Parts: sequence; structure tokens; C-alpha cells
Amino acid sequence: MDLRQLEYFVAVAEEQNFTRAAERVHISQSGVSAQIRQLERELGAELFDRSARTVTLTVAGKAALEHARAALAAAGAVGQAVDEVTDLIRGRLTVGMVIGCTLTPLFDALSAFHQAHPRVEISLLEDGSDRLVEGVRAGTIDVALIGTATATPDGLDALTIISERLVVAVPAGHPLAEQRQVTLRDLVAHPIVCMPPGTGLRTVFDRACAAQNLHPAIALQASAADAIADLAARGLGVAVLSNSMAASYRDRLTARTIDDVETPALLALIWKSTHGPAVRELLVHGRRAFTEPDAI
Repeated sequence: MDLRQLEYFVAVAEEQNFTRAAERVHISQSGVSAQIRQLERELGAELFDRSARTVTLTVAGKAALEHARAALAAAGAVGQAVDEVTDLIRGRLTVGMVIGCTLTPLFDALSAFHQAHPRVEISLLEDGSDRLVEGVRAGTIDVALIGTATATPDGLDALTIISERLVVAVPAGHPLAEQRQVTLRDLVAHPIVCMPPGTGLRTVFDRACAAQNLHPAIALQASAADAIADLAARGLGVAVLSNSMAASYRDRLTARTIDDVETPALLALIWKSTHGPAVRELLVHGRRAFTEPDAI
């Protein structure tokens, strides 16, 4: 017997129909039937009861099914193991990135991975952090860089890249720029420019306000830190950003840590625990890119 025969046997057993099984394995029905007959001759027993409209397993077929599945799984594992050892990882890798992210270490990691494994097709998509988390959980996204208020989202593994306090950023002459200390209550007395719901920074901010029963007036929302800073610099609201975000605009905005919001906003790589070799290799490059001095 060979693996092809076992594949056809499992297909017929699961589809309970020779025609559907043939469509599944992409050969003719007569080809499937011939291979199954040959397998039955080699085993010395009929595997299927063909007397009814629906094909069913005989006692011998039931006994053989799980072993056939195990043999096919083992064969697949052999191929994967060889690929890993010989660096012949192939397939497709979908990487998610939170909207507005400009961290070049992620791109460095993708570049290094592509050079090491050119057979893997990489796709990159931007979305809100909450939708990226859902995509990783559902398996439609392999790895994602997200903003989050939780170090490790439920059911996923994570590598924290940045952990920072929230700050308020305002132009020169704004009342908050004159204060040495700024609280959340001070902040919500002004119109606010911040990131939209679904982002990690906004989640931290909203939870902090809810804990103090505060109701901020969100004047404007933007997904990119540049846009938030530009709006605040023009006096359209006070910006809520993370510390490193605000540092990029110190030439036109004064940043003050929000003293009573101690929960940090996090930027993290997330992935499922049950990942394949391509994800594992990308994480190696990701850890290297994000932990090198001056990487962020």
C-alpha cells in the first residue's frame, strides 16, 4: 500500500461517496475506485459496504481508518520536519499591523525573514487592534503587532514591545502646559483628540475614565499619531498619546504624564500557541529586530 491509497481511503470514508471523494482528491471516480480495490486486495478485506446509496465502512474499514489518518499525519510531519531542518519553509504568512504604526523594526523583521525564506509569501494588512486580535484567534492572521491594554490577550501568546504611560500633549501657552502635574480630571476638562475605540491606547484611556466615573469630550479621533499631534498643535483639542509618541513632537507640543493613569499602553506581537514553523521563524527575527539597541 502507499500513501496515495490511504488518502483516497480516508476521503471516501469521510465523504461517504466515491464521487465526492474523487472531487476532493482531484482524480476520476474510476481512479479512486481502482485504488481502493487494490488496497482491499492487499489487506485481504473489504473496507466499504457498497450495497446502499451511501458508502459505509465495514468492520475492517473502521479498524483501519484511524491508522490511515495517523499514517497521513505522520507523513506530513516528516515533510515539515525536513523543511525546518533544511530551511525550506514554504507557504503563506499573513501579518497584521495596527493602523498608524510606524515601527520600522517590524519591517526589518519581515525583510530578514524574506531573505532567509523566500518561498514564503508574505501579506501585510492594517486594521484596528481588536480586529487583529480576532483575526489571530480565528487563524486568518498568523502574527499581529497590536496596541493593547492587556499584556497577553486571552488564548494567545504575546511579546511586549513597548510599555508606556499615557501623556497629554498640548501646544505652548495651553493651561495644562503650565502645570507640573496633570490628573485625568484636569485633562477631561478640555476637548480631547485621541485614537479611536479598538486601539490599545484608547482602551487604557477609556478604562481609566470609567474607573473615576469621568466622561471626557472626545472632540476628534485619528488612527495615526501624526494626525493627533497636528490637530492638537492647531488648538483643536488636547492630545492623548503614549510617551514615545509624544516625544516625536516635542518641537511643537509639551507633554505631561497623566499622573493617575498608571496602567500602561502596550504594543505587542501576538500569535497563537499552535503555530507552524514559518511563524516560529518570523518570531525569531522579530525578537532580534525589536531587542537590538536603538531598534525602537
